[in-house]
Amino acid sequence: MASSVQGCRKYRVDSECLNAFFTGNCALKRKLVEILTSRTMQEMELIRQTYSAVYNQDILHALSNVRRNDPFANMVYLRINEPQERDAELMRDSLFGWNKVNLNVLIELLCTRSSSQLSSIKQAYCNRYGSNIEQDVSQKISGNFKEILLAVLKSSNKSASRVDISMAMCDAKTLYEAVESGSSVDWKTIMSTFSSRNTEQIKAILLSYKELYGHEFSKFLKSNKCGNFGKDLRFVVRGIQSPAKFFSRQLRGAMQRGDTKEVMARIVVTRLDDDIKEINNVFAAKTGWSLGNLVKREFKDSGSQRNSSNVLMAEFLLALLKYT
Repeated sequence: MASSVQGCRKYRVDSECLNAFFTGNCALKRKLVEILTSRTMQEMELIRQTYSAVYNQDILHALSNVRRNDPFANMVYLRINEPQERDAELMRDSLFGWNKVNLNVLIELLCTRSSSQLSSIKQAYCNRYGSNIEQDVSQKISGNFKEILLAVLKSSNKSASRVDISMAMCDAKTLYEAVESGSSVDWKTIMSTFSSRNTEQIKAILLSYKELYGHEFSKFLKSNKCGNFGKDLRFVVRGIQSPAKFFSRQLRGAMQRGDTKEVMARIVVTRLDDDIKEINNVFAAKTGWSLGNLVKREFKDSGSQRNSSNVLMAEFLLALLKYT
């Protein structure tokens, strides 16, 4: 009983700190960083419940009112939200929230989640927006990526208790015949194969392909024979095959474009409970920089970028990364 009372008191204090943040009490921001980087997802749910009981308001709704113009509030929102609800909202924003579709973020969300995760995201999206992702992707996306992403979404409907290696070998041979054996590429067969297998099975197919033919399936997709469709499919396949390598590339691309802070914050918060350590290792191997080094450079050490908000965001991200 004493433990339960202490837990309730802790979550009430956490809620009071969050409420103070909404009312502009900057002195408690560092306490808020401590809370959001030391609580588990189960504790985040208890904080949300306590906040609702104490203040008669949904904490996520309160955050929604300030997050659009406050990068730190946006990170708080992403951190405290349920993963499937968070990804559903990010997906909705990528389709409808900007002046144009943010295809990069959409691919990031669709192609790096497991089939079970994607199935949960689809359900959360439907519950929240009264629509399904397939319909909205069909409406907002055109060209090659429309066909490819719809195949990925369809694949999330396929569940299996284990990976079937024999089937993966057969499917790898099917892919080879479709892409490499003839004078033209049989994209219909390739899309049918991907849409009828879940994420883990697709990964097994790609491993089997390399084992059978000595090179990655994605490597051939960049050949002239595969054209633009192959190039677009390759981008998606690499996300499915190795999310850690995919996110490392995303960060390196952001460094070239100049939007590193936004991409960095999103990746750290959304991949924290999945593979952030592996992303850090891959990124460090390619660049010589750890993710922590990059956070310090972007948020703390870059001349005009030095301000209290950036320093606070750096502290938040570095605290999340402390075990990588």
